[in-house]
Amino acid sequence: MAFLCIVAETLIAEALQPVTPAPSLATVYVLGIVAVATFWGFWLGVATTTVSVIALDYFILPPVGSLSIGKAEDWTVLGIYMAATLLAGLISRLARSLAVEMDARREDSLAAGLARVLLHAPDVKTAQPEAARLLAETLDLPYAVVERGEVAGDDNRTAFPLRHHGVPIATLIVPAGLPRPTLRRLRDRVVPSMEVLLQAAHERERVANEQVALRRLATLVAQGASPDEVFAAVARAVGNVLDAPHVAVVRFDPAGTATNVGVWNSGAVATMPLGASWPIEQGSTVELVKRTGVPGRIGPVQAGADTSEFMSTMQRSGVQSGVGAPFRVGGRLWGAVVVLSTSGPLPDDTEKRLGAFTALLVTAIVNAESHAKLEESRARVLAAADATRRLIERDLHDGTQQRLVSLLLELRAVEAAPPAETANVRKLLSHTIESLDEALEDLRGIARGLHPALLSRRGLKPAIKALARCSSIPVKLNLHADRLSERTEVTAYHVVAEALTNAAKHAEASIVYVDLTVEDSAVRLSISDNGKGGADPRRGTGLLSIRDRVEALGGRLEITSPAGGGTSLSADIPITAD
Repeated sequence: MAFLCIVAETLIAEALQPVTPAPSLATVYVLGIVAVATFWGFWLGVATTTVSVIALDYFILPPVGSLSIGKAEDWTVLGIYMAATLLAGLISRLARSLAVEMDARREDSLAAGLARVLLHAPDVKTAQPEAARLLAETLDLPYAVVERGEVAGDDNRTAFPLRHHGVPIATLIVPAGLPRPTLRRLRDRVVPSMEVLLQAAHERERVANEQVALRRLATLVAQGASPDEVFAAVARAVGNVLDAPHVAVVRFDPAGTATNVGVWNSGAVATMPLGASWPIEQGSTVELVKRTGVPGRIGPVQAGADTSEFMSTMQRSGVQSGVGAPFRVGGRLWGAVVVLSTSGPLPDDTEKRLGAFTALLVTAIVNAESHAKLEESRARVLAAADATRRLIERDLHDGTQQRLVSLLLELRAVEAAPPAETANVRKLLSHTIESLDEALEDLRGIARGLHPALLSRRGLKPAIKALARCSSIPVKLNLHADRLSERTEVTAYHVVAEALTNAAKHAEASIVYVDLTVEDSAVRLSISDNGKGGADPRRGTGLLSIRDRVEALGGRLEITSPAGGGTSLSADIPITAD
């Protein structure tokens, strides 16, 4: 280009020689020198300056056709040309520096904007359109689109795959036919930056989703949910967090089988349903975890001639990989969480991520076992207490009470036998008989409190009616129940007895309502009064005692007692076998 400029300028100068003084024609070469120095750098400008001076001296300045560089005017022209070259080079370098700085600022601004959009959005999917719009505006593109997964380009659009460790995570799509510098800029600068940001955004979203899932599960465990609820919730949470088509929580059975106790299935994998048991087969993820006792994974399932039906089903379902993580309860290998994938290997950190979920499973199982042991212990204590009360009641009735009754009868016989003149003896005997009768009545009351004989002989309804008759305040009964198991009747009786006692002693009530029905294999008991309210189970042992009784049978007791609003007691007591 420099050579062509010199040739063109020389031809122009020769054309202007007839009408322009020869020294003035030196200015014709300045334009080419400045252009070359501006666009291709200072040193090429110096070379162009030197050749331009030689061309001017040989072709334009007299004597034409000879070189006489030593003339003063030649050095003057050379100095002017060099000054123009230096100035053009400096201006060019400054312009390039400014352009590079502006590009860097635009790229920094773009990177900051993309980071703000991708890393602060609630999820990556909703942030991708905004990131594409920002990219198009910053780079002056007609449009830009970011799509998840790998998308191929065509005649109308150019696709830039965005990968992480070689795995496609998204695709940047721009119009076809963009200038090469723009495409180069996209490929060399924008795409690497977006790959890093997208991976960071995906990682942030993954960690956030995983933490949310773990918090929900921890709350479920803390609330005392049953193991079955926790198993199902863990399987569902792992499936959502890992985006896996199938997750199962498996229990290892003593007979060498495995049972699904929690299942999450998108329908893509044909597996055993919830509650199903099957033999643990060689080559499966479950067998690997049970045999090694540590997390492990299997590769693509290959079906051969001797492959079992189960493994053949896995192969037909397109299972590409499986990861299992075991968990232990009390030092015993209890089960495992198994994740299956139909879209290639699961991430390398899957085993580690499953550890947090298996820890919650262990906590749920331990809590359930502890709760069951506590309930069994409570039931045994109450059963033993009831048995002791019955024994004491029988001993009082058959022993002490009978002797007191016999003594009472003898005293009455003595009272009737003496003649009338022994009035003082008769009076003394009458007083003794009266005191003995009161003691006997007190003894009968103690026996009824320990274990009412009427409850054992005739059942719950007559026993509650007897309590109502003995109450110092009116009691309105609505009883619908036949004979039930002894444990259920004893529990319901003590609930009513405690409620009536509290209403008479503390509530200052004028009436008490007692409703008792049997629904869905449970006794529904509702007791309410119109007293002053304010009952607090924590301030006494009576309400706590009946709550323990109800909960020992797996029931539920609720007490509502606002100040000035009366007291309501609601109990659901399962009907259990004795």
